[in-house]
Amino acid sequence: MTGAVPLGVRHFLLDTDISAAEQADILEDAARRKRTRRVSEGTPLAGRSIALVFEKPSTRTRLSFEVGVVELGGHPLVIDAGTTQLGRGEPIEDTARVMSRYVDAIVIRTFGQDRIEQLAAAASVPVVNALTDLAHPCQALADLQTIAEHRGTLAGQTLTYVGDGNNMAHSLLLAGAMAGLHVRVAAPADFSPQDDIVQSAKDIAGASGGSVTVTTDVLAAADGADVLYTDVWASMGQEAEASSRAKAFVGYQISDEVLAAAAADAIVLHCLPAHRGEEIAAPVMDGPHSVVFDQAENRLHAQKALLAFLVRASSP
Repeated sequence: MTGAVPLGVRHFLLDTDISAAEQADILEDAARRKRTRRVSEGTPLAGRSIALVFEKPSTRTRLSFEVGVVELGGHPLVIDAGTTQLGRGEPIEDTARVMSRYVDAIVIRTFGQDRIEQLAAAASVPVVNALTDLAHPCQALADLQTIAEHRGTLAGQTLTYVGDGNNMAHSLLLAGAMAGLHVRVAAPADFSPQDDIVQSAKDIAGASGGSVTVTTDVLAAADGADVLYTDVWASMGQEAEASSRAKAFVGYQISDEVLAAAAADAIVLHCLPAHRGEEIAAPVMDGPHSVVFDQAENRLHAQKALLAFLVRASSP
C-alpha cells in the first residue's frame, strides 16, 4: 500500500499553480525577506529537510535554494540524480514515495514536464519546479520581483523578451500575464513559444489587464518597452545545435539598437549564463540599464518566499 497523496499538498510545477493573489503575496514576502535578511525574517523551515534534486547542471538554482533553505532554518539535501537510483532507471514515482517519507519538500531540476508531473502525482510533500524543458517558474518569480523593485510596479509594464521561445519565454508569458504585464516575445518563426502556452497567457492577460504579443520583429517588440529580457540561444541539452541556432538567431540580440528602441529608463534582464556578443551585446549586459545581478540575487529571496508559502499552505 503506497498511501494516498494528501489533498492539501501544494506543488509549484508551472507558473499557474498559484493564483494572481498568491503570486502578489509571495512577491511581497520576497521583497520583505530581502530587506530583513539575517535580521528578523523567521525560520519557517526549522526542523524540516528539503531535497534538492538535480538531473541537469546548475549554478544559481542550486546555490540559491541551498542557501535559502538554510536561512529559513531548514536542512538542504543536495542530490545529484546521476548518483542515485534515478540514474539507474528507478521509476520516479517510487522515488517520490520514498522521499516523501524522509523530507518535507522536493525541489527538482529535470527534463520533460511529464517527469515532474509524475513525481508530484506520487509525492505527499510539495514539489517545486527548479527548471524543466517546458518552464522555469522560479526564475520568473525572481524576474517579477526585480521588475517591481526597479520599476515600482508590475501591472501595466511592458516586458519584451528577445530570442528563443523556450522554457524561459513560457514562464515569462504566464507569470507576466498573471501580474498584468504586457508581454511581447520576439522570436524567429521556427522558435516561437508553444501555441498552448501563448493561448493560456492570453486568457490570463484578459482577466489581469495585461496583454500578450508574439512577433518576429525585434525592433517593433522593443518599441517603448520598460523591460528587455533575453536568454541563451542554445539551452542545456541543445549544445549540438549551437552552430545552427547561431545562424537562426542572427538579429535576435539585445543590442544597442534594440535598447535605443525601448523606453529611456528601460531595464535589461538576463537569466544567465550570458554569452556576450550572441544574445546580448557586451555593452548592454555590462551597461547602466542592466540589473542582471540584482535579478540573480532575487532568486534567493523569491524562492525563500515560495518555499515558506508552499510549506505553510500544505500544512495540516
